[in-house]
Amino acid sequence: MAARVVSPSKKLLKSLCNGKFFSTRPLNSSSPSSSISINLTTEKPEQQPPIDLHQLTNTASLNLHDVEKLFSSVPTTKLLRASANLQMAAMEPVVDFGMWVMNSKLMDIEVFKEIVLGFVKHTFYEHFCAGEDALATGDTVRRLHNGGAGLRAMLDYAVEYAGDNQSCDRNLEAFLRTVEIAKSLPPSSVSFVIVKISAICPLKLLERVSDLLRWQHKNPSFNLAWKMDTLPILSDISPTYHTLKEPEPLTLEEEHDLQLGHERLLKICQNCLESNVPLTIDAEHTSVQPAIDYLTYSSAIMYNKDDNILVYGTIQAYLKDAKERLLQTYQAADEMGVPVGIKLVRGAYMSCERKLASSLGFESPIHNSIQETHMCYNDCASFMLNKIANGPGALVLATHNIESGRIAVGQAHDLGFQVSKYIPFGPVETVMSYLLRRAEENRGLLSTSTLDRQLMRNELKRRLKAAIF
Repeated sequence: MAARVVSPSKKLLKSLCNGKFFSTRPLNSSSPSSSISINLTTEKPEQQPPIDLHQLTNTASLNLHDVEKLFSSVPTTKLLRASANLQMAAMEPVVDFGMWVMNSKLMDIEVFKEIVLGFVKHTFYEHFCAGEDALATGDTVRRLHNGGAGLRAMLDYAVEYAGDNQSCDRNLEAFLRTVEIAKSLPPSSVSFVIVKISAICPLKLLERVSDLLRWQHKNPSFNLAWKMDTLPILSDISPTYHTLKEPEPLTLEEEHDLQLGHERLLKICQNCLESNVPLTIDAEHTSVQPAIDYLTYSSAIMYNKDDNILVYGTIQAYLKDAKERLLQTYQAADEMGVPVGIKLVRGAYMSCERKLASSLGFESPIHNSIQETHMCYNDCASFMLNKIANGPGALVLATHNIESGRIAVGQAHDLGFQVSKYIPFGPVETVMSYLLRRAEENRGLLSTSTLDRQLMRNELKRRLKAAIF
C-alpha cells in the first residue's frame, strides 16, 4: 500500500489498523502486512458534506489478488513458517492445549518451562512480536520503515495486568523505555506508543474505582471527592450490573494508589509530549473500563491542545453503548474546547464479557450479531470522520474486517494517508500472557477467517509451480 506525502500543516488525522494483531506476514518481514495504520491528513476545508462509510465499499481499491507482489519480500522459508503458525493458531484444540499447559504446574518445572518458551519463541512469538528488547525492536522498526515504503510502527510493550505498586513501577519504566525507543528511531518511523492502564494501576483498584464511577452515574448526588475533571464515561445504556449495591468509599491508601496510577500515566504523557510521539490507551473489559476512561480523559484534558492531540482513548464497537458514549464524549469535549483522539476497535474481550453477564443473570453488553457490531463500527467511524473533517479531532480505525479495510482505504485515497503496523514486543516470558489472551480472544476470528492463510497458500502454490515449470 503506497503512502501519499502530506505537509505538516494539514489537520485531519485518521488511522486504520487492519488485522491489528494477527497479520498476513511474519512481523520480522520487511513488507507491510495486514496489521496497518493509515494516517490521513487534509487541509482545513470549508464545510464538508457528510461521509457515509456504508457507500464507500465499492470505491475502495484494496487489491489482495496479486499475491506475488503482496509477498515479494518474504522468503519462501519464512512464508512456510508463517503459514504453519497461522494454521496452528486457527486450530481450537491447539489453543486449548496451549492454555492448559501454560496454566498447569508443569510450568513450575524449569526444564519443561524452557522447552515450552523455546517452542513459543520460534513459532508464535517470532511471527507476532518484534523482539525482546530495544535493540531487536528498533531493528524491526527500521526494516519495516525502510523496506515497506515508509511503513510506521505502533509500539506496544505487551505486558498484562499488574497487582501491586511495585509491578506498576516496573511496567512504568518499561513504557518509558518504549518512548525512548520511539525517540531514538528515524523521524516518522513510529506513529504511536500504546499503553495498558491495568499495567500501571493495580487491577483491583481499577475495579473499585469503576464501581464507584458506575454508582455515581446511577446516583449523581453520590460524591467522589477524589474525582478530577474528565469527559463522559458511561451512558444510560452502559452496563452497570457489576455494581448492584453502593460500594464502600476508597480508603486513604486506595486514594493514594489511584494518585500514583495517575501520576504514572502523566509521566508517560509528558515523555511522549517531549518525544513528539502520540499515546494510545488500550480499552479493556467493562469491569475496569470506567476507571480506564476516567484516567484517559482526565489526561487528555491536560495534554490535548489545539491541533496537537497527544492522548487517544479507545471505543469498543462491539459494546451496545459504544456509539452513545462516543457521541457524549465528543460533544462534551467540544464544549470544553478539548480536541478528541479516539481509537475505534471492535473489541477483544467478548468471551469474558458474555460469561460475566450470564453469571450475574444479565443480558450481554455485546451486540447480538456480528452484523450489528459492523454497523456500529462504521457508524462511529462515519461520525468521527464527519466531525474531524470540519473541526479538531483525530481517529484511529482498528479492524480485522476486510470490508472495513476497503472502506477506509477508499476514503484514504481521497484524503491522503501514511501506513503503520501494530508491533507488540517484550521478553518472551513477559509477552506469554498477552499472546495467550489474544489467542483465546481471537480463536473465533482465526478459525472463521481464512483470508491470510489462503493468500499464503496461493503464493506458495505459485512459487512451487514456478519452480517446477
